[in-house]
Amino acid sequence: MSTANTTNPAGERETPGLPRHIAIILDGNGRWAKRRGLPRTAGHAAGAENFRKIATYCKNIGVEYLTVYAFSTENWKRPEDEVRTIMRLLGRYLHEAIDTMEKDHIRMKVLGDVQGLSPELQALVARTDEISERYEGFQANICLNYGGRSEIVQAARRYAAALAAGQAEELTEEVFGGYLYSAGIPDPDLLIRPGGEQRVSNFLLWQCAYAEFYFTDVLWPDFDTAELDKAIAAYQARDRRYGGVKNP
Repeated sequence: MSTANTTNPAGERETPGLPRHIAIILDGNGRWAKRRGLPRTAGHAAGAENFRKIATYCKNIGVEYLTVYAFSTENWKRPEDEVRTIMRLLGRYLHEAIDTMEKDHIRMKVLGDVQGLSPELQALVARTDEISERYEGFQANICLNYGGRSEIVQAARRYAAALAAGQAEELTEEVFGGYLYSAGIPDPDLLIRPGGEQRVSNFLLWQCAYAEFYFTDVLWPDFDTAELDKAIAAYQARDRRYGGVKNP
């Protein structure tokens, strides 16, 4: 897999190599289970295991950041038993991830309104934050109780509060980005949505302004490393001009 990039005279990439940051909407868990005559909760368990595999693969091939949409602010509307199962899976995953982070020096960050989570999950999130501060290298981001519009509103409120306290810089896109959940994380280069839908569903609305989109009918639990390679190859075939034009 090629990792080379070419740049134009302004220093902007034109022919993409390996994306530095990949974002994925984890879609299709419920349909995957239904097709197999299983409860939707089985699909979420399969999806959680697949995230582990894809995250490991991204780290091994040199991707620096992986951000996944695990649970949106709208997902609370789902059946209570399904939400409870998702939260239990997340708690189990975070427990296991803490051991892996310490052993393999992996960073992980939860993006979203963690105050809306249970005290147990909040404590696990705080623990992953503490571990991540000690290491450098690959970072997995899990969007949990997350909504793109809500993130922008919360960032605006934080900036307004800082401004009122006399602690805010003049507002620019860069300054505003520092008030988002993703502060300090580069914007995604590639956004992948398995599951057949072709929309962003309130995911990273600010950050994906110049991301390349890749849609596939493959359901998330079946989205393996070969499918990820296809998405990266499609990304590498794109011509990224960032609103400009190529020189003749």
